[in-house]
Amino acid sequence: MKVCSFLPAATSMIQQMGLEKHLHGVTFECHSDKPRVVRSYLEGNTYSSSEIETVVSEAKRSGKPLYYIDEELLQQIAPDIIFTQDVCDVCQIDTSLVQRAVHKLKKVPLIIPLLPRSLNDVFDNVLTIAKAMNQEKAGIALLKELQKRTSRILDTLRANQAPLKRVMIMEWLDPIYNCGHWIPFQISLAGGVDMLSNPGGYSVITAWEKITRYNPEVLIVAPCGFNIERAAAEIDRLTELPGWNDLLAVKTSSVFLADADLFTQPSAHLVDGIELLAGLFHPKIISVPDNLHRKFISFDKVKGGVCV
Repeated sequence: MKVCSFLPAATSMIQQMGLEKHLHGVTFECHSDKPRVVRSYLEGNTYSSSEIETVVSEAKRSGKPLYYIDEELLQQIAPDIIFTQDVCDVCQIDTSLVQRAVHKLKKVPLIIPLLPRSLNDVFDNVLTIAKAMNQEKAGIALLKELQKRTSRILDTLRANQAPLKRVMIMEWLDPIYNCGHWIPFQISLAGGVDMLSNPGGYSVITAWEKITRYNPEVLIVAPCGFNIERAAAEIDRLTELPGWNDLLAVKTSSVFLADADLFTQPSAHLVDGIELLAGLFHPKIISVPDNLHRKFISFDKVKGGVCV
């Protein structure tokens, strides 16, 4: 069976289930050595957050796609299945573009769009992928392991009667976006609540005045598509805002920059994100796993836009 994954989340789940031998094509953002079938017109850009927002908004208004498919390579691969998505046409190529490309193939593959809105939807996608690849046992085994890890966190929080932390996760810096879709569910399982979030829905521009009134105890800055170094380079867009130093999260050194792939990519790695959040929300009772220390940094360790 030949499979192409046109979103990093599906690629990641295929890898975690030990099924990468069936994977023959991926996107430019996937952490895989498989051929890159999907590319982006923004690939390799050095745009700032505000510049990316402008480019994306203009593309939406004009109807121009942000992604394209190497149709010759796709023809050579001749996949049986293509996994794609219809959650966000900004983050990844959408199903409509894929459908136009595959109609030109001699063998038309089965296209399976993934449409997660909540954390449970993401977990359901594990089984969707596994069943499509006739590897349902691998999907069930992965889900059992993920459930064991989340249950461990919840049991620890309950045993210590940990109070919910008032938090905020930012999905974009300029303009500021709140978090949506499955991220609020991650926050909940980690022992927090984000009253500015949009569970199961899209993130939206959020006024700074609203954030200062909310005054989060913990602030996580994880701009979509950014790692901590990229986020650090633009953190002054927040620190220069009026009232930044008055935020409770700033006063208590509870502002953190985190790699966005633990939150914005709907893969099994969202459980890594939950484990990280639990450690940042409740450091006295839960430790951040050793393998995740490179995925975040305290705001106090960012100087001049550089992680130190």
